[in-house]
Amino acid sequence: MVNGAPGFKKFPNHRIKVKTVKGRVRIEYKGELLADTNEALAIEEPMGADRSTVAPVVYYIPRKDVKTERLMRTPRSTHCAFKGDATYYAIRDGDDDVVWSYERPYDEMLQIKGRLAFYPDKVEIVTG
Repeated sequence: MVNGAPGFKKFPNHRIKVKTVKGRVRIEYKGELLADTNEALAIEEPMGADRSTVAPVVYYIPRKDVKTERLMRTPRSTHCAFKGDATYYAIRDGDDDVVWSYERPYDEMLQIKGRLAFYPDKVEIVTG
């Protein structure tokens, strides 16, 4: 692997489940539709020191299905040893850091490249 994740090397038993969502996923922010797709990915990832707790499902939405004109990149960035460097976006005239993206994810997580994820406590995620 050219761009392998150091997290998977250090913790080879760590598993991130990436599933194609069957059906529609919509993202709404204060009643405004920001995203609508039938091509979402759902990611489940263990967390905690013992990796026994699963974090809430995170939906990754293709950019083409997001109203990206409503987003504005912020200076915030973070690093995940399993996914790579994340960039963040605010809603124009709204909250900061509502959306994140791994624009150059590690090889093991290339499925999420070109997709956006939304904080579930800042938006309403409607599935089905």
